[in-house]
Amino acid sequence: MIVELVCSAVAVVLNLNTLGADFCYDDSRAIKTNQDLLPETPWTHIFYNDFWGTLLTHSGSHKSYRPLCTLSFRLNHALGGLDPWGYHLVNILLHCSVTGLFTRLSRLLLGGGYWTLVAGLLFASHPVHTEAVAGIVGRADVGAALFFLLSLLCYMRYCSLRGHSAHCWPWLLGSFACAACSMLWKEQGVTVLAVSAVYDVFVFHRFKFHQVILLIFKKKNTSLLLSVSSLAVWGTILLVTRLYWMGNKPPSFSNSDNPAADSHSLLTRTLTFFYLPSVNMWLLLCPNTLSFDWSMDAVPLLRNVGDWRNLHTVAFYVGLLLLAWVSLRSPSRVEETNGKAYVMNGKHTGTNGKHTGTNGHSCHPDMGLPNSESRPVKSTENGIKNHVIPRTPLPTTKNIVVFSLGLLTVPFLPATNLFFYVGFVIAERVLYIPSMGFCLLVTVGMRALYIKFRRRFLKSLLLYCTATLVLLYGIKTVLRNQDWQDEEMLYKSGINVNPAKAWGNLGNVLKSQSKMAEAEKAYRNALYYRSNMADMLYNLGLLLQENKRFSQALHYYKLAIGSRPTLASAYLNTGIILMNEGRLDEARRTFLTCAEIPDENLKDPHAHKSSVTSCLYNLGKLFHERGQHEEALSAYKEAILKMPRQFAPQSLYNMMGEAYMRLNKLTEAEHWYRESLRAKPDHIPAHLTYGKLLALIGHKLEAERYFLKAIQLDPTKGNCYMHYGQFLLEQSRLLEAAEMAGKAAQLDSTEFDVVFNAAHMLRQASLNEAAEKYYRLAAGLRPDYPAALMNLGAILHLNGKLQDAEVYYLQSLQLKPDDIITQSNLQKLWNIMEKQGLKTLGT
Repeated sequence: MIVELVCSAVAVVLNLNTLGADFCYDDSRAIKTNQDLLPETPWTHIFYNDFWGTLLTHSGSHKSYRPLCTLSFRLNHALGGLDPWGYHLVNILLHCSVTGLFTRLSRLLLGGGYWTLVAGLLFASHPVHTEAVAGIVGRADVGAALFFLLSLLCYMRYCSLRGHSAHCWPWLLGSFACAACSMLWKEQGVTVLAVSAVYDVFVFHRFKFHQVILLIFKKKNTSLLLSVSSLAVWGTILLVTRLYWMGNKPPSFSNSDNPAADSHSLLTRTLTFFYLPSVNMWLLLCPNTLSFDWSMDAVPLLRNVGDWRNLHTVAFYVGLLLLAWVSLRSPSRVEETNGKAYVMNGKHTGTNGKHTGTNGHSCHPDMGLPNSESRPVKSTENGIKNHVIPRTPLPTTKNIVVFSLGLLTVPFLPATNLFFYVGFVIAERVLYIPSMGFCLLVTVGMRALYIKFRRRFLKSLLLYCTATLVLLYGIKTVLRNQDWQDEEMLYKSGINVNPAKAWGNLGNVLKSQSKMAEAEKAYRNALYYRSNMADMLYNLGLLLQENKRFSQALHYYKLAIGSRPTLASAYLNTGIILMNEGRLDEARRTFLTCAEIPDENLKDPHAHKSSVTSCLYNLGKLFHERGQHEEALSAYKEAILKMPRQFAPQSLYNMMGEAYMRLNKLTEAEHWYRESLRAKPDHIPAHLTYGKLLALIGHKLEAERYFLKAIQLDPTKGNCYMHYGQFLLEQSRLLEAAEMAGKAAQLDSTEFDVVFNAAHMLRQASLNEAAEKYYRLAAGLRPDYPAALMNLGAILHLNGKLQDAEVYYLQSLQLKPDDIITQSNLQKLWNIMEKQGLKTLGT
């Protein structure tokens, strides 16, 4: 137990520096924007949605069904909201538990002592675990590993009790239950059933390859066949249920996620898929170069047989097959068990030194025995009864090698693309469970060398090398954890491996920090490496739009749409720019095109629906401003139908009320204003518009309360004072209205509508000097707006500044020559100027 505690403590210490880390990369979508974590969302939704909150049967779902992991996130959210500290703490505790269980497994296979400690420390310190522990979404792998080991240990206990105790069956059922839980943390957890079968056949029963073939055909060992069959049946049930629950359809992935899977060349797919496991093995052997993402061109495709990387593939598979062959072939003369030699050429040497035949088979000892002594038991295998077989409590080196290979390769099989395509090229967190087999394999290899070495110097050197390896792994883990402190550091660390993805994500971080120039450079760097990334083209367009470089923004939005015609957010922003530029017909067509894009096979259908809803909302505003209120209502109603759960509907509801009010349908208008305030009680526009409605229907006191509430919600917003001032003006409270108008114009001195209306109100309050000031300001803000120039001329006319008034009347008529009011005012002005003997500019 001490060794387990030591290894677990090391795992905690090495990862303590992740406690201060932020949410990074996939954490945002899985946690920060996942509606399934919110208390208002029924917790049962977790069992129908994928890991990212999308309905599992949706065509665009990732099909990653991990409800137990999502439940743990929801519990974190309930206890600490979006404070990342608590999420990281749970990850560390889970890794600590997994390390302890793995060390326990190593003790059962290797015996207590130094080599168990080595295996546990290798696992605790391995840098490839950083993504699974420091990245919060990696909890899926760590949680799956926890139940993976619990299932395996239960099955080992079942094997030790099988045949001579009725208490073995609860252990088998416990193994099955833990296997199901492991799969519900992450899909690869179901592979523990196959690893358990490997343990039963090749470790507990110590069969060799040729004996397995005979076992299948002769069916002489009923208990083993029943056990393995039960594992297979339970695994089939889990997989079939899983396939049914996700709609009997595999997920679809983009070209950038897994370029090899999208390749039309069978040769390219074959060579690349065979090469990728060797890259993963190298990450386990030498985890020097690690990256948050290995998609796109991080691992270039192997397109021909002449690619030198094929040598790595050959070396990897030859080494793996040789290791398996040596371990599974017929027994050699001598086997080592925990450093002791036993004659194995068809015979075993018991503790009394006498030889006893076993007909080529041996029984594994009770794994619950604490000692290392052998004990004789009766065997009924292969039809031989009442034959005494001396047991050794630990498997031989070759047995452990076979088991280690199974533990290394079987959990990795789902990631190989052999059975179905996966949505990644390499994912370090997928190696969390296979690394157990790797750590065991390395430890067994070191132990074998230690036994083989005769000179004390070589033995000491091997121990020092082992300690150095653990130390280097630990240092690398601590340093790699620092890269996961925040997204900026993480993305910078991945530039050498995946420059396109790293630069693009870094641009998002820099933009959020208002470092616009640096963000633009990062986006352009990303596009230099991969020019057709729709997300990066869109993000660059968004940055340019925010910097008011609208023509360039339109250019990049069009490129983004060309690269991904279903990118609704690009249509949305294109339409907004066109609408602001007065290109209303183009904007209308753009919004309509966006609204017709289906959400099938889209990676994030929630974000798509939000963009489509926003497009319809802006289309409705466009119709509203044109006075087409019926068409506006139709657009708003369609937006409500397509609106996703996470969409904030208050502005949409408020505009519905505005449209009904313009159509003089006051009851419907009141309903939607109230809906807007119910969706967001502090929504200021709804307070103002509802206040106007209440004033219109004669509820003056209640209307005034809504106007004052709007001002209270945001005392710095000039528009609130403007609406309240207009209300006061209608109540003939002229001086109060003028005061509100002055505040509004001071606060929003760059907003034309506020300034222009303030000038109107001051004029109606007979405060003509103040009105002149704000009419001048309004004309300066919109010098091409005839009404602003005409009203400025009128107030100058009233204030006796006749020649200035004439100038602005004439400018207004240049913009709108047929305006009758301006023509009439100008004629009156000329009459006065003529009587006063003033020279005019025209006739």
